[in-house]
Amino acid sequence: MAVKPIKSSMPKIILASASSSRRTLLESAGLTPIIMVSHVDEESLFFNALSPSDMVIALAIMKAHTICKQVDFPAIIIGCDSTFEFQGESFGKPASPEIAFERAKRVAGHSGLLHTGHCIIDTVKDREISSIVTTKVSFDVMSDDEISDYVASGEPLHVAGGFTLDGFSSPFIPTIEGDYTNVVGISMPLIRKTFAQLGYSWPEVKAMK
Repeated sequence: MAVKPIKSSMPKIILASASSSRRTLLESAGLTPIIMVSHVDEESLFFNALSPSDMVIALAIMKAHTICKQVDFPAIIIGCDSTFEFQGESFGKPASPEIAFERAKRVAGHSGLLHTGHCIIDTVKDREISSIVTTKVSFDVMSDDEISDYVASGEPLHVAGGFTLDGFSSPFIPTIEGDYTNVVGISMPLIRKTFAQLGYSWPEVKAMK
């Protein structure tokens, strides 16, 4: 059960995700999150029936609430989920090298939308804020050899959309329109603004250990 708010204590930041990229972004900005993985089934029929943008919001909320039920100390919980929307279809993590190859072939020379849903729950103030950030990502034309080499790295199997901006696929992404950190996994400008909405200055946020 969620604990009763303790207003005299500084909350701790919890990242409800196993994503190393999200953790790195938070830590690089001076935050010190506790990692708690929600183990929500992201492939359930309920979530897959939603539109890509609705799906990431629903999953972010579910992840944050799942962790909120487990904590017994004042906390601000950050839940996130990302997907890549291409021609109306949601591209999550490819289930196999074959799917990763096929998707890369489809997106080569085209653009799509990287959606990240965010849900932040403050157990101290008993408030919750959810939002989505979308970034347009464009890909160069890629040869079969380039795609095969990238898929062989194993990287696309572990990331939404089967690509990264800060990894082996970066040479194939000439432009993005929008928030870079959102594509990496969590929108840092949104995080700062959301904490401000909750009444915390950025220096206060960085002091939450």
